[in-house]
Amino acid sequence: MKNTATRDKLIDSGAELIAQQGYNATGINAVLKTCGVPKGSFYHYFSSKEDFGLAVIERFADDYDASLAALLEDPALPPLERLRRYFATGRAHMLDCDHTTGCLIGNLGQELSGQSDTFRDALNLVFQRWEKRFVACLSQAQADGTINAAIPPEALASFILSGWEGAILRAKTLKSLAPMEHFEAILFDQVLVPR
Repeated sequence: MKNTATRDKLIDSGAELIAQQGYNATGINAVLKTCGVPKGSFYHYFSSKEDFGLAVIERFADDYDASLAALLEDPALPPLERLRRYFATGRAHMLDCDHTTGCLIGNLGQELSGQSDTFRDALNLVFQRWEKRFVACLSQAQADGTINAAIPPEALASFILSGWEGAILRAKTLKSLAPMEHFEAILFDQVLVPR
């Protein structure tokens, strides 16, 4: 149990540092110093910084996937209300972090996709997992007639995730929720509407 706790501590500390300053700017020594773990322990759990980075991605993705499931699969709420709750949660996070961290997976996608096929593939798989959550929610909205069924839910899910990630980036750049709010307004007023 102690071994898992040390590994978890390294991943959690690394995720926090990477969210603040990026993968390339986060050195192993900074992670070790933050969590008070000797260098040998790091290499006991991870064969390289890349291996560590992949573990950080997987941990964040799993945690976020669980949040997505709770937000987008709640049968007590209509599908579009679930989507609105998802976006509200994203805006609240952006305020909590004072427009600094945004989405770790989106940040890493921007930073690493051109540098490493391994990271690009891992990040793409995460986005695909998340899109499936959106597809399920959107399919329900189409089935109950809440939104137009002419656009395949897979295309809508991809559009929403890509647009939202872009809105998060712009919100960080502007230090304002306005891009996120604009994206939502257009999405719900123009795209996710009945036929």
